[in-house]
Amino acid sequence: MLLTLLLQAAGGLDVTQLIIPIAIGLVFYFFMVRPQQKRTADAKAFRQSLAKGSRIVTIGGLHGLVVELTDETVVVEVDRGVKLRFDRSAIAREVGSKTTAAAAEVPAAS
Repeated sequence: MLLTLLLQAAGGLDVTQLIIPIAIGLVFYFFMVRPQQKRTADAKAFRQSLAKGSRIVTIGGLHGLVVELTDETVVVEVDRGVKLRFDRSAIAREVGSKTTAAAAEVPAAS
């Protein structure tokens, strides 16, 4: 009986007390979780689409040319005769077509 009196005195559960945490959770999900999941999926798709002859940059900043691929690793030629083996997860991005095309569109200042 004492518990019932205390609950009645507290006013019960208000709907706004539920809406605010739910709204915060939704905002967190749409601005933090979903974009991170998309970036992860895009990076995985990029690493799976690597091909021989691609010019890449590793997460450590090493530039090179892909010369051999396996399911887990990539062999990158960084200089004539110098080949290094990396995990596919160590490849950050591809250079070449996108960056050179963007540089070609920018007119040189005279």
